[in-house]
Amino acid sequence: MSADATILTSMDARGVAILRFNRPDKANSYDQYMLDALAAWIEQCRDDAAVRVLLLRGEGKHFSAGAAIAEPDEARSVADVARRRIAGVGIADVCASLDAIPKPTIAAVQGACIGGALALACCCDVVIAGRDASFAIPEVRLGFAPGPLIPFFLRALGYRVLRRYLLSGERFLAQEAHRIGLVHELCETDALDQRAEAMIDEMLMAAPGAVARAKQVLRAQVTPAISADALRKLQVAFKAAARSDEAAEGRRSFKEKRKPSWYRGRE
Repeated sequence: MSADATILTSMDARGVAILRFNRPDKANSYDQYMLDALAAWIEQCRDDAAVRVLLLRGEGKHFSAGAAIAEPDEARSVADVARRRIAGVGIADVCASLDAIPKPTIAAVQGACIGGALALACCCDVVIAGRDASFAIPEVRLGFAPGPLIPFFLRALGYRVLRRYLLSGERFLAQEAHRIGLVHELCETDALDQRAEAMIDEMLMAAPGAVARAKQVLRAQVTPAISADALRKLQVAFKAAARSDEAAEGRRSFKEKRKPSWYRGRE
């Protein structure tokens, strides 16, 4: 397995591949470099017969706070960043690849699990969370809808639950995530690795070929199906929404740590 500045990857003798988001000073928010590295790692794991189980983790206090909000990067030129945004993969592409991988996947979540990071967790077969974990789909508070990610949220959360958290953008805690079925198991945060190891051991009891076939059949029964063409159409609409006046105001209010202009509180 490879290592990247923004992710750390490894595989042990059992075939357990581990990825750790590695921007703890940024709450592990992902940029285009991290997305590209994550996409390559998932592809490598998919094609490597020695890989039996995939585990996603976050370095430091948080799993991932989602997409980085247009932060400056002195180490990379504006032109290079722009080229990567055009040529690089999107978070929905990464989610689709993770969702389709024919091997067991586990997310062990601590701290914040926000936006696109929550979509990644939704695409894992098992989610284990520390009691300090919190979750949110906050894009509407930033002035746009997370269109390409909604199919992944919908399958994991269900229609009624998603309506609340998609439209409010509010945070919900680990206990609520467990109650609604997003999180399979809660534990103390310092026991996350131990609980993940126990689940990995259970997954290693399953025959790799049987797991691949079971996941294939299961995905075929899920409604709605998430096709590449549907994701492309959603991505086009998402990019247009991200350039809207509301999105610009949402980003400004986030950076300035104030309520957006559309907020109307009680007098």
